[in-house]
Amino acid sequence: MTLYLISVLAVSAVCTAVLGKIFIPVLMSKKIGQPVKEIGPRWHKCKDGTPTMGGLFFIAGTALSLVISFFFLGKEEILKLWICYGFTFLSGMVGIIDDSKKLFEHKNDGIRAYQKVLLQAVIASLFLLVFEKSFGLCKTLYIPFFGAELQIGFWFYIFFVAFFIFTSNSVNLTDGIDGLASSVTAAVCVFFTVKALLQGQRVGAVLAISVFGGCIGFLVYNAHPARVFMGDTGSLFLGGAVVTLSLLTEDPLILVIVGIVYFIEAFSVILQVGYFKISHGKRLFRMSPLHHHFELCGWSEGKIVLVAVSVTVIMSVISYFFE
Repeated sequence: MTLYLISVLAVSAVCTAVLGKIFIPVLMSKKIGQPVKEIGPRWHKCKDGTPTMGGLFFIAGTALSLVISFFFLGKEEILKLWICYGFTFLSGMVGIIDDSKKLFEHKNDGIRAYQKVLLQAVIASLFLLVFEKSFGLCKTLYIPFFGAELQIGFWFYIFFVAFFIFTSNSVNLTDGIDGLASSVTAAVCVFFTVKALLQGQRVGAVLAISVFGGCIGFLVYNAHPARVFMGDTGSLFLGGAVVTLSLLTEDPLILVIVGIVYFIEAFSVILQVGYFKISHGKRLFRMSPLHHHFELCGWSEGKIVLVAVSVTVIMSVISYFFE
């Protein structure tokens, strides 16, 4: 099993890196670049026109690496793996639609928020129906660190759809500076690889290490200074991936702990907007999401990424030993 996992990791990372090497020049020549928002830090304007939709590299890289699963997983495991990958891919498809609209209209605004949420709700609902019919579905929520269990029955469907929408969009918000979302997600995937292996959950381990490899291969070009952005294509794919991994390991709420960076970023936006409205124009942070606040405080992008990954690793270790 170890050799196969290493093979999946290697193929995912190498394929992603090779695809980047081939297609980044193509994206540049076709001027498939991302316009930078005027409201962001002023020095981000130098990134205007950086190629985007680079998430396609690791979407393809992970798919190619998962072909190895045919050599060591059973038929039911293979079916489960590809259904889970299909859900993750469809999550990324929402990002592809969003990015394509931005590029076509030469704006930084893609599809409307309600359209995105509606698409995500439909995708998550269909996935749950297929998953439950094929493999059964654990409708118990485990509360991290307290050892408590909540049998929520039908409400699990509503919880999962809402959790998927919120988490995937939180990962999207995290993707605001070079290498942040890919680095944090790589660390989250290491946690889920270990957790899945300890549970004997081979499908979860394979998917997690495949996405980890894709993130590593992508960081070759996405680390500061980034030569390509993943776009909503990549961030929504990664959001779908980590939610899927939490479902496979039957512990969705552990993602709130391990992926705390995602949720801090999202809540910083919610708090900023809410406080701005009730205080009639005052702000809690210099800018949101939170990584932009730290930028305006003088932190380098590299420092922000290092701190975010460190927090993720620490929370992963705490979850591993004390859950």
